Amino acid sequence: MERILTIALNPAIDVSCDAEHVRPTLKTRTENQKHYAGGGGANVARVIAELGGRAELLYLSGGTTGPLYDGLLAQYDIARHRIPMQGDNRIALMVHELTTNFEYRFVPEGPTVDPAEIEPVHEFIEAFDGDYIVASGSLPNGAPDDTYRRMAAVAHEKGIRFILDTSGEALRQTVDHARIFLLKPSMSELEKLIGERLDESSASDAAVELVSRGAAENIAVSMGKGGAFLANADGVVRMRSIHVREASAVGAGDSFVAGMVWWLSQGHTMHEAFRFGIAAGSAAVMTPGTELCRKQDVMMLYEHGVTRVHG
Repeated sequence: MERILTIALNPAIDVSCDAEHVRPTLKTRTENQKHYAGGGGANVARVIAELGGRAELLYLSGGTTGPLYDGLLAQYDIARHRIPMQGDNRIALMVHELTTNFEYRFVPEGPTVDPAEIEPVHEFIEAFDGDYIVASGSLPNGAPDDTYRRMAAVAHEKGIRFILDTSGEALRQTVDHARIFLLKPSMSELEKLIGERLDESSASDAAVELVSRGAAENIAVSMGKGGAFLANADGVVRMRSIHVREASAVGAGDSFVAGMVWWLSQGHTMHEAFRFGIAAGSAAVMTPGTELCRKQDVMMLYEHGVTRVHG
């Protein structure tokens, strides 16, 4: 069995609930409150567990909320590697307004870490003997911008496939100075990386240029309802989005990444993994709050819902 390590450096306790109305000043009474262990890397590990695999999660946890986060993780079949920190794990809130079907998402920036608190993460990766490393999510305040770049360099040296899903300067540093096996930006993240507005054609050209210069071997760009495209040395393949009943968009990108990595680890081709990732991302949209995707929905959509447009 191939080993998959996911990384969550800024994990969050995700709280979701419903409310009839969300109004200023007045109390908003909520119901159906649920708690999940969130953050990019944790979400990826949760989806892999749901699909039948067992990822390893390397994560930061601390403060008064750290034990709650650890307890929420314990319910999943995930091999956990906890790195302690002084700060509190952040708490994110999603409120679903029943009268409008709108989602209100409140996402705090999280704790400030000392760079020394990140060093055990790098030491773990130096010793990791596996097949995939998935770095997903934002860096916490205080973490050096080259944190993911360092991870990618170690992974490349050891022959481990490095998957990156992040944004901002952490994305730029890694793309400019490291080799990435699979990069998964959204259209807006790609625009910020390139520094200009993009349509589908110019976005494809930008992704192909990144591949040709060796920044990433594969780039999967998600375009929301516009579908997604995959760029690599074989060219560009675009696939349509799947029309599903929408409950919540939370976690769709993490489910997309998890689906791709899990399917690759099962011996499938990159193009088939891309199809499977779209199915997983679409399945996540079908579930409320931060529940992420369900295996039966993913398999159904993979078999019947994902179609190729061109490429």
